Amino acid sequence: MGWDEIANSVCPIARSLAVLGDRWTMLLIREFFLGTRRFDALQAQTGMSSHLLASRLKRLERAGIVERRQYQARPPRYEYRLTPKGLDLHGVVLALRAWGMRWSGLDPADEPAVALIHKTCGSAISDLSFHHDCGQVLLPQDILTTFGDAFSAERIARSTHTAKDAADAP
Repeated sequence: MGWDEIANSVCPIARSLAVLGDRWTMLLIREFFLGTRRFDALQAQTGMSSHLLASRLKRLERAGIVERRQYQARPPRYEYRLTPKGLDLHGVVLALRAWGMRWSGLDPADEPAVALIHKTCGSAISDLSFHHDCGQVLLPQDILTTFGDAFSAERIARSTHTAKDAADAP
């Protein structure tokens, strides 16, 4: 399945990955939340080539996740800021951070790369996997998953297509 097909899926995860589904893009999103806004600083903090960085920034701009703002007229210089659509990725970044702290081989006794402190109560933020309505921790076994009709049809079509390709193989 190509990225164009994924981008047109009825599945919101697939559509999200069509925009955000590479490591460079998520590193850029991280940097925006850390306050990095200018091209040279984004390049320094991510290690991206200028061509790759320009390409990812254009994609994020086309998707409405960042907007380019001029901060200097001569020569023209721009910075990048998250739009409301981009700011909605904060939970995704926090979830990736929590997963990485648990599973990426970091020593829990070491100082975290970035400490997150809740401004209201002053306590450290470590995990955000709770249900907002009832306050209960969300575990996979506690969630009922059902497919909508359009997604069911899409999945069946892919399965049928894959099975046909396997049958036609020599």
